[in-house]
Amino acid sequence: MVYAYRNGQAVDSLSVFDRAFQYGDGCFTTARIHQNHIELEQRHHQRLMDAAEKLFLQTDWSILDQTLTQLTQKFTYLNGTLKIVLSRGEGQRGYLIPDHAADLYVFYYPHTTQDFQPEYINSGVLTQRIGLSMPPLVGVKSLNRLEQVMLKKEAHERGWLEALAVDVQDRIVEGVSSNCFIQINNTWISPELRYNGVHGVMRAEILQRMQQQHISCEHRYVSIHEIPAIQSLFFCNALSPMKIAQTLDGKPLALQPCVELFETLQLHLFKSHA
Repeated sequence: MVYAYRNGQAVDSLSVFDRAFQYGDGCFTTARIHQNHIELEQRHHQRLMDAAEKLFLQTDWSILDQTLTQLTQKFTYLNGTLKIVLSRGEGQRGYLIPDHAADLYVFYYPHTTQDFQPEYINSGVLTQRIGLSMPPLVGVKSLNRLEQVMLKKEAHERGWLEALAVDVQDRIVEGVSSNCFIQINNTWISPELRYNGVHGVMRAEILQRMQQQHISCEHRYVSIHEIPAIQSLFFCNALSPMKIAQTLDGKPLALQPCVELFETLQLHLFKSHA
């Protein structure tokens, strides 16, 4: 079951003239909500504000608070997933940006939430390549997710819940719907996302916690030629801080470095103000 709101009003349909449908003209973020607390709330809000600025979306942020208040009044306790979407709204035919405020959608998917625990998966390297983005759009989680759709199809066909995606310059970028952390030569690496990829909120949180704990993490490009040297690997996003790869293309990987990092960074603990 999903509950959908547009600008604070419950809806069950979308206009065929909405530019989110016509052009994928907008952005979104997906967050976990636990006992009425949006985990990594400030990071999600900042992500939306940054994307709105880059996309020239005029946004009334008070609508978000109004919608969450309505949901709380309806359910008392919110547990599950929130997807917050900004759409350019309706417009005339053509690419020219209409001069009106964006529409703010909130989708609430109620389900049981518990403290995070590491997940264990088998993974591999996808054959399809990610392209390079227009510089102002790098890192923006826009509504144009065709790359992820194609990557997910391949990953599913190969039996992987997550997999490494490489770009057209032979560099590891991220997972299908996650960022990734790689250990090579006993050093953690977060792949550089200068030309493509999504700047995930969980990635930012993990990097900050690693810095606070004085855990070294290189921020650099990782060549496809370095894949055989990968010792440990995990994927992260707002709904799962650590999916540990047990295998990569059938090769067993070390699990303990990931488990120790999870415990050191206390990735089972998140607060609404984080």
